[in-house]
Amino acid sequence: MSKFIVDSNFFIQAHRAIYPIDVVHSFWLKVKKLADSGTIISIDKVKLEIFDNSAHEDELKDWCQNNLSDSFFYNTDSVLQNYIAIVNWASSSNYTDRAKQEFLETDLADPWLVAYAMSTGDTIVTYEKSEPNIKRRIKIPEVCKGFNVRNVNTIEMLRELNESF
Repeated sequence: MSKFIVDSNFFIQAHRAIYPIDVVHSFWLKVKKLADSGTIISIDKVKLEIFDNSAHEDELKDWCQNNLSDSFFYNTDSVLQNYIAIVNWASSSNYTDRAKQEFLETDLADPWLVAYAMSTGDTIVTYEKSEPNIKRRIKIPEVCKGFNVRNVNTIEMLRELNESF
C-alpha cells in the first residue's frame, strides 16, 4: 500500500485553524495511529519547519515531539537528483523571480516533499490548492503536476483510508 507524505501545513493548519490540539483530540489520536502504522510519514525538512521555526506554537511542537517517532521523518539525502530536477523545472518556469527564490530556499520542505514522493510513488498530503495562473508563488500541486506526483488534502486522504474520527 502506498503511503501518504504529509506537508508541514498538514500539522500547522490543522492545529491553528481546523482541529486545535486542545479541542479536537480525536483528530490527533487518528494522526498518531496513522503515523504509528506507517500509513502517513513525512520528511526531515518538515520536521525542521515544525521544530525549528519559532513562529509555530509550543503546543504543536510538544505534540509532535511526544507522539511522532524520529523514524516518522525520513531523510531526504537520497533524493538529491530528483530535487535537482525540480530546481531545473522551477528555474525554467514562468513564475516570478521572487517566487522561484522563495521556493528554492534550501530548507523549505516543498520541493523536497515532491522529490521524495517522486522516488517512492507515495502521495503528498497538503492544504495547498492548485492555482496554475498565479505566478507569484510556486505551490506543491503545480510541482506535482509537473512531475506526475499525486497530491490530496487531509479530508481526501482520510476518505481514501476509510478513516473517521
